[in-house]
Amino acid sequence: MSMFCYQCEMSQKGGCGSTGATVGTCGKDENLARLQDIMIFGLKGLSAYREHLNTFKPELTKEIDDVMSETLYFTLTNVNFNFQDHINQLMKIGSAGVKVMDRLSNAHTNKFGIPTPVKVSQNKVEGKAILVSGHDLEFFEKLLIATEGKGINVYTHSEMLPAHAYPELRKFKHLKGNVGKAWFDQAKLMEKFTGTFVVNTNCIVPPKKNCSYLDRVFTHKIVGIEGSTPILDYNFDELIEKTLSCPDANGVDLNEDSTLTTGHHYKTVLTLAPQILKALEEGKIKQFFVVAGCDAPGKPGEYYRELTESLPKDTVILTSSCGKFRFNDIDFGEIEDTGIPRYLDLGQCNDSNGAVEIAKALSEALNTPINDLPVSIVLSWMEQKAVIILLALFSLGVKNIYLGPKPPQFVNEDIYNFLSETFNLTLTTNAKDDLQKLLIA
Repeated sequence: MSMFCYQCEMSQKGGCGSTGATVGTCGKDENLARLQDIMIFGLKGLSAYREHLNTFKPELTKEIDDVMSETLYFTLTNVNFNFQDHINQLMKIGSAGVKVMDRLSNAHTNKFGIPTPVKVSQNKVEGKAILVSGHDLEFFEKLLIATEGKGINVYTHSEMLPAHAYPELRKFKHLKGNVGKAWFDQAKLMEKFTGTFVVNTNCIVPPKKNCSYLDRVFTHKIVGIEGSTPILDYNFDELIEKTLSCPDANGVDLNEDSTLTTGHHYKTVLTLAPQILKALEEGKIKQFFVVAGCDAPGKPGEYYRELTESLPKDTVILTSSCGKFRFNDIDFGEIEDTGIPRYLDLGQCNDSNGAVEIAKALSEALNTPINDLPVSIVLSWMEQKAVIILLALFSLGVKNIYLGPKPPQFVNEDIYNFLSETFNLTLTTNAKDDLQKLLIA
């Protein structure tokens, strides 16, 4: 069906749109209905970053909360039927996304220091072990403090990988390495991992009924599954006790001699500005590719590996979020004769503002509008945090974005045409053909 809404008493039986109607009883057409859906999805993503920020700086969340409450009010029955007003409200949500990510980034660096590049061992596990998945760095620090000196090694998974780059976190000697890739490998991973597993934010995979690891899964705050053990008030006693009772991880079928690189926070990358500008002037860097976003299971995500593998040696890759696990095992080397890495991991999904900060610095230094810079943006999306990141980019006027690997089902032809005409949004096709369009001659 082209639209569906059943939020008020006036709704048709089975919901407006259930019989093929494109206009609801209230007068809301399918375009407005879908735009309001996008608002809600954007708010869900915004709420995730707002919650992280509230942990550090609750006094900085009111402006974000006001946008959230206003937008929810906007979507009530019989409030607004103006298309442009809907677009304006979406841009307001996007602007709130920019603010919350900027403030969260500063909160992280103020408390944990500015990340610097570090090589992290991958899938090499030993001893009593805890594997932590999620985004909450405040929780992660408290866990490291609580487990220090307990004979337990702590490992990161998925979006927690960038934690290794923060000076105040990597000073803990029992923070050992990373295990696994993006969030969706949890079930398979935990069958092999003999320690305990902690999920402290979204992206948990519900285990199958016959799984062998449910008693070793711990969750925090909003995260929960049937049978897991919640960690309340940062009390890690049960987690520590369970971890110590588990078999040592020595000999687990995970050990391999490889590393991943992370820690190219934008504040660190900007210290390379003179070298980068010189490399641009000398033609050693021809183009930047922002290849970032959420990952999802399935072969379509291999598009991003094929794309990055095919990039010329005079290009630099900027990435963030868990989508990087499709290609972060590749050694991209350096820009010739410069020492500048071709692969720059900006951090978690909430660090996506870093690419914008780098682009703004380049724009100012080169006296060139952002949309005219030699920067191409190719994003992957999976869930609602990707929606707020995309809205944030739109609110800044960023154009020429490629989005994939699958088109969002909540965007119909009219809305896509609007985004295409206004922001030159393009859906990905295949890596080979898209690369030919993206490369600057």
